[in-house]
Amino acid sequence: MIRSVLPLGFIAASRFFGLFIILPVLSLYALELDGANEFLAGLTIGAYAITQMIFQLPFGSLSDRFGRKFMIFVGLIIFIIGSLICAISTDIYTMLFGRLLQGCGAVGAVATAMISDLVSEDKRSKAMAMMGGMIGIAFAISMILSPLLSREFGLSSLFYLSIIVTIFCIFLLFSAVPKEPKIHHHDPKIPLTKLLKQKDLAIMNLTNLMQKMLMSCAFVAIPIVLVKSLEYSTDNLWIVYLISMIFGFLAMGMAGFLGDGKGHSKKLLLIGVVLFIISFIGFGVANSAVSFIIFVVIFFIGFNIHEPIMQSCASKFAKSNQRGSALGIFNSFGYLGSFLGGAVGGYLLHSYNITALAVVLAVASAIWLLILFQLSDPRIFQIIRLKNADISILDSVNGIVDRYKQNGYSIVKFNSNIISRDEVISILGVSNEEL
Repeated sequence: MIRSVLPLGFIAASRFFGLFIILPVLSLYALELDGANEFLAGLTIGAYAITQMIFQLPFGSLSDRFGRKFMIFVGLIIFIIGSLICAISTDIYTMLFGRLLQGCGAVGAVATAMISDLVSEDKRSKAMAMMGGMIGIAFAISMILSPLLSREFGLSSLFYLSIIVTIFCIFLLFSAVPKEPKIHHHDPKIPLTKLLKQKDLAIMNLTNLMQKMLMSCAFVAIPIVLVKSLEYSTDNLWIVYLISMIFGFLAMGMAGFLGDGKGHSKKLLLIGVVLFIISFIGFGVANSAVSFIIFVVIFFIGFNIHEPIMQSCASKFAKSNQRGSALGIFNSFGYLGSFLGGAVGGYLLHSYNITALAVVLAVASAIWLLILFQLSDPRIFQIIRLKNADISILDSVNGIVDRYKQNGYSIVKFNSNIISRDEVISILGVSNEEL
């Protein structure tokens, strides 16, 4: 499993690294570009996300048809071109164009779907948690490197670093990523409209949108409020992010252990939202750099609780024959959130103040919390792996979630709240030796 997950996890994490490393300082440095203001700076932060949102589903769907590796390669090349344009831009509109082009290489859902293809269902939660952990590590590294590198070498150095990392990803893709397995699906695909209406997937889509929106809003607000309003030194921003990441790492480790491993994913998602609400209320009332930084730390604890378990939770609600499409939609909602966060955060800071931004986001998060309570507990979904079985006889059985054949095994996924493992085995008429 590790051999399959590590290179793909690195590729997925590197794409987030390319997004994350810009966020801590872009709102400040973008203001120095020709024609810039706070709103356009916020839009520049979110621009990457709007094209990611648009292209996640096409990339995911095309990968279901033409193969995961090919679509990942195409996306990485597009990202390199967009990063180069950003690196050489001198005005805000060229930077916007480069950020939009960066986002067109939407490979996040494809990489996640390929991990799901390569790893058996019973080990998939660990694989997704491992990938989530790698994304969290990329997030932490970028938070520390971003202010240091931009201060010493300028904003363009961050884009050049992203290009180098992406070139290495292409090498990994063709040298370390295993060949894509053949999966024979038993159930027909459902229309995308029904996929969008599936309750648990819809709640996870909203969760990804909100989490990424809050992240973008935070990165618009944190450097501007600290430096412009609270007179905190730009040279010391890296200290704020370092402290936040130390606590974030601890939170991420806890979430990884208690999430899929111990079956507490839903509880952790709820706790994370509560911390988001607390942090944004704090942003609105903080009157000193120290108090503001405390709430920044609380925000990053909430964010890092979510990060290792988000993809894993979403994958549990997606059927195998539409995993690329389902995760494409899931990632699209996340990038829509990133775009909205940059645009809304920039607009409210430019037109009003941090208090207005904090109130809007705290209220939105409270509504999100109420909706998240309706999510099914992911641990109710269990699987049975059989050597030989006629899974077609489960066609009309209530509680059967998914059926497919992979690497010589028949896989049955069922809702344990509706039907028990013993009942499924009895219907299939198999013996314990066949399990």
